[in-house]
Amino acid sequence: MTTDAPDTHPPSDSFHVFDTTLRDGAQREGISLTVADKLAIARHLDDFGVGFIEGGWPGANPRDTEFFRRARQEIGFRHAQLVAFGATRKAGTEAAADPQVQALLDSGAPVVTLVAKAHDRHVELALRTSLEENLAMVRETVEYLREHGRRVFVDCEHFFDGYAANPGYAREVVRTAHLAGADVVVLCDTNGGMLPARVQTVVAEVLATTGARLGIHAQDDTGCAVANTLAAVDAGATHVQCTANGYGERVGNANLFPVVAALELKYDRRVLPAGALREMTRISHAIAEVVNLTPSTHQPYVGVSAFAHKAGLHASAIKVDPDLYQHTDPELVGNSMRMLVSDMAGRASVELKGKELGYDLAGDRELVGRVVRRIKERELEGYTYEAADASFELLLRDEVEGRARRFFRAESWRTITAQPADGSLENEATVKLWTKGERIIATGEGNGPVNALDRALRHGLESTFPELARLQLVDYKVRILEGTQGSQSTTRVLVTTSDGSAEWSTVGVADNVIAASWQALCDAYTYGLLRAGLQPDD
Repeated sequence: MTTDAPDTHPPSDSFHVFDTTLRDGAQREGISLTVADKLAIARHLDDFGVGFIEGGWPGANPRDTEFFRRARQEIGFRHAQLVAFGATRKAGTEAAADPQVQALLDSGAPVVTLVAKAHDRHVELALRTSLEENLAMVRETVEYLREHGRRVFVDCEHFFDGYAANPGYAREVVRTAHLAGADVVVLCDTNGGMLPARVQTVVAEVLATTGARLGIHAQDDTGCAVANTLAAVDAGATHVQCTANGYGERVGNANLFPVVAALELKYDRRVLPAGALREMTRISHAIAEVVNLTPSTHQPYVGVSAFAHKAGLHASAIKVDPDLYQHTDPELVGNSMRMLVSDMAGRASVELKGKELGYDLAGDRELVGRVVRRIKERELEGYTYEAADASFELLLRDEVEGRARRFFRAESWRTITAQPADGSLENEATVKLWTKGERIIATGEGNGPVNALDRALRHGLESTFPELARLQLVDYKVRILEGTQGSQSTTRVLVTTSDGSAEWSTVGVADNVIAASWQALCDAYTYGLLRAGLQPDD
């Protein structure tokens, strides 16, 4: 038997932001969290300021048990309380004799979330017990945990489906949990099939007839999890269960970040510590890195495209007032506005993008017009600048300065791929360059022709430009452009490069994938040297 945990509550208990990334979010296909991963995510969530972090199901697997042990020792939570998840006692047993209930106490978590059946068919078919015994399981487990100093929340699984089938019994489960001492009873849309209007109606009815404090747990199978969560809040729910980036089983859960942003910015309800909302984009991307999933570029509020503008009409309006085409200030959520330059660009887009890059083009209509024409000509050839800001900046510099200034000039390059008798592939590249008046010949070998070309280029330039040692190719994408066929098709290559503190993308287009890659690599190195503070000689 463990010692009783203190019944500590956060400074404000009027509204709960409850995160279940470490349990429900971890059920997403493709996510497999180690204990170290869970500890890292818990720290991020605590930094963000959520009130409760559901850490997993202690006793159900050794990893979750280990997480609770290490979290107690290694994390000094500043904002969040750690929550252990488990089930009510088994049918026909006593709570004190149920090992799974004991594991919840052994976790040391001050808060416990119990999952309980609220759908009569699930009670009879899944639990294989009576409706009356299910109510006793809820009541006795809540009372037992409360007696041992734990704060208890009860998740009513399949509540909305159960309410549609047998509203009287579903309400009785809520009422039983509430009278037994549960602080919050959470209505779960476990199958994710509800729509906002129905959620709002049901939550209002249950609130009026049970007197319980209600929460909402919404899955996203209809694409309405965030909307359903906010509809429940409209009806009186004061506890929202979410996951970071909407991770979760099947298509996911209500996304923590749009929910809290809506509550703070649209409802004017303070649910996070002061200033925490400005950390939201960083936290979202940091958690994505831990779970090893690429952050969604089009995620509301925190996606890199959330405040990106492409159409010329939008750009013209934003030049006058950004609020004309933005629903909120991106800086409030730690994001930033981006102007995309493409064949849809007008003068305003180029002026705003130039300003973003440090060039004031507003007073030079001829220059802006020339840049617009060149962009449209280049994009007709297959280039794309909305995904290659670094290549666009080089193009803009060329137009501003009236000529292309580069750190090096290629006399020629070639690649050779050979297959010896053993079936292996050998890739070699040779480059002939001019830099600072000196002719350089360099070779490189790699696991492919582009990698060999990259190594040859780096080998030829690093003695003159040691700054290149910091550069690293982090992404490489090839696309066969529409309207072309087979081996004669036009190819576009996008390269992303990092110097350890920032990343940038460059583009190349040619009939040959190696030639397109060469263009993108040359732009990447040129931009990297400019970032390092160097200026070309010619």
